[in-house]
Amino acid sequence: MAGTTITQRRGNMAPIFRRGPFSAYRELEELMERYWTDEGDGWGDGWGGKLLAPPLDMSETENAISLRMDLPGVTAKDIDIQVSGNQLTITGERKEEKEVKNETFHRIERRSGKFSRSVLLPCEVQEDKIEATYQDGVLKVSLPKTPESAARHIKVKS
Repeated sequence: MAGTTITQRRGNMAPIFRRGPFSAYRELEELMERYWTDEGDGWGDGWGGKLLAPPLDMSETENAISLRMDLPGVTAKDIDIQVSGNQLTITGERKEEKEVKNETFHRIERRSGKFSRSVLLPCEVQEDKIEATYQDGVLKVSLPKTPESAARHIKVKS
């Protein structure tokens, strides 16, 4: 580990670590690098783990919440969307491609398997008016806000 000096004492005592002022930051940086690049971990619970959790973008306008999630290689029939209170959950599965005989793989990085992603919505939505579309590997979900959740403008009296 960079910046760390180890001194061994005599006897059964454990080694003493002398640390520089930024060694904790270096350790954290190394840990995060291993987390994001380790084969088999991928996104932790993400695309490389046992349960995939693909990243998403969520934005808000005055009238609705929009969500976009990249799901390449997934078919629309393999996606399930549920809303319960203020929690949105998207689950599904990316099917594994069948192995081709007489083909030698030099790299296998694309992941397959079940995925699940849950997010808390910033406000209440009209569950009966939620719309979802899936095109070119991108899932788009539009969640209209309830009238009570919409921003209200208050006139200031003078």
